[in-house]
Amino acid sequence: MSNTVSYTSDEGVAIITLDRPEKLNALNTALVADLEQALIRFRDSSDRAAVLTGAGERAFSAGADLDDNPMDLFRAVPHVGFELDKPLVAAVHGHVIGGGYVLAQHCDLIVAADTTRFLYPEAMIGFTGGISAGLAARVPLKHAMEFLLLGEPMSGERAYEIGMVNRCVPYGEHLELATAWARRLADSAPLVVQRLRQDCEDSVLRSPSERAARTRYNLSTVNDSKDYAEALSARAEKRQPNWVGA
Repeated sequence: MSNTVSYTSDEGVAIITLDRPEKLNALNTALVADLEQALIRFRDSSDRAAVLTGAGERAFSAGADLDDNPMDLFRAVPHVGFELDKPLVAAVHGHVIGGGYVLAQHCDLIVAADTTRFLYPEAMIGFTGGISAGLAARVPLKHAMEFLLLGEPMSGERAYEIGMVNRCVPYGEHLELATAWARRLADSAPLVVQRLRQDCEDSVLRSPSERAARTRYNLSTVNDSKDYAEALSARAEKRQPNWVGA
């Protein structure tokens, strides 16, 4: 990874931090690639739970970096770009905008600081990736419509009132509580946690954009594979391919 995402681990709990505080942790191409790798590292590690947070006091993430807009943000969104069978807790604060909100939404639990301001401005700027529409299956429909269509800021307190986040606590306590929850999850029976969170996830219908992103990712695992490259080479060389299953 580059320096845009950090990963630390302590007694089975990983802390994954978006680390571009000078840019309000805006999501550029490098950060999305680094976050995807960090989440895959978590998935494949012995860590049993993780916290996703942002560096600096001003923002969890200000969303897409318009100077380097990542066109494949979905690849770093858990349960959209790839399956993740371990619990992930978001600890958010300050600005949580656009794609930054999407990342938090797809964590299993969200702890918000009282400084949090959620914003989804895509209807105002004329662009959408569509994945955010899954919010309608996670909070009451009218609240989802209000947040997504009007593009008005929503406080952490209001987000808690409508069920968008699990807790809203004073700034400085949000990461502490999220880490405590992750540690409790790490100490719980892993198969039961996995089964319960998967059954809950399966009961929430994915939005069309989520399903499309998932299909695109599944196809990319084939098209980016060694076997795909081998198929092209074998055809060009008029020989039988040597499959490796990866």
